[in-house]
Amino acid sequence: MTQPLRLPAPAKLNLFLHITGRRADGYHTLQTVFQFIDLCDWLTFAILDTPEITLTPAMPGISNEQNLIVRAARLLQHHAQISQGAVITLQKNLPLGGGLGGGSSDAATTLLALNELWNCQLSLPELAKLGLSLGADVPVFVLGQAAWAEGVGEEITPIDIPEPWYALLIPADSIETAQAFSHPRLTRNSDPITLRAFLAGETRNDFEIVVRELSPAVDEAMKWLALHGDAKMTGTGCCVYAPYTHHEKASAIIAASPIKGFVCRGKNRSPAHTALENFRRLHRL
Repeated sequence: MTQPLRLPAPAKLNLFLHITGRRADGYHTLQTVFQFIDLCDWLTFAILDTPEITLTPAMPGISNEQNLIVRAARLLQHHAQISQGAVITLQKNLPLGGGLGGGSSDAATTLLALNELWNCQLSLPELAKLGLSLGADVPVFVLGQAAWAEGVGEEITPIDIPEPWYALLIPADSIETAQAFSHPRLTRNSDPITLRAFLAGETRNDFEIVVRELSPAVDEAMKWLALHGDAKMTGTGCCVYAPYTHHEKASAIIAASPIKGFVCRGKNRSPAHTALENFRRLHRL
């Protein structure tokens, strides 16, 4: 095995999320802004001279063959016709079903790392196109820039926005994405907006109403955080957050919260890309 590569898989926040329609194939069209935060899973990759892909530890309730990490590795291995394999070790910090994109981020970090270690030489757009088959959120993690996204999430335009501190609350619940999308009260015809309207605050998360109805824990978290800031829900839930200019304010909110949470910093550039550049720089010396 070659020298291992350890990379973060950062969480993302949806700074708003509008459902603008539904396609003939059943997929919903949307508008959203993705921003990364410095709360991350961590993955370590060691290359094998044989084609096996192994993941440790196994995640409860998910077979390795179903796990997006293994699926991403096999997808790249097949696409680039790689005869090598990999041992992948996961340090899981992001909650499942939290709306933070943990599974998609893990898959994207896997594509980035193995593209490097296997010397596949795929460009970021090529990797992003490959990752789209794993999930609509995977490309934005592969490309690694805060982004305005449309379509089913695959039409991505990089943007540069403020990087506040966030108080992030993690209610003790999870909502299945399919359950949220199929809810009869979900708004599916929000009018498209412009970036200017987003920057002016003319936004919401269309899933918030239905998720708060499905989850008393999310409703409680939203009510509490709204007393202390501009509370929002990310993705299809369940995590909620509020932005603050200063670390001290966000820390005070988390210290006072009756709900588990973290202080995070918004990042327009993915920590995975920063770490990968550092790895390349080190190995050029």
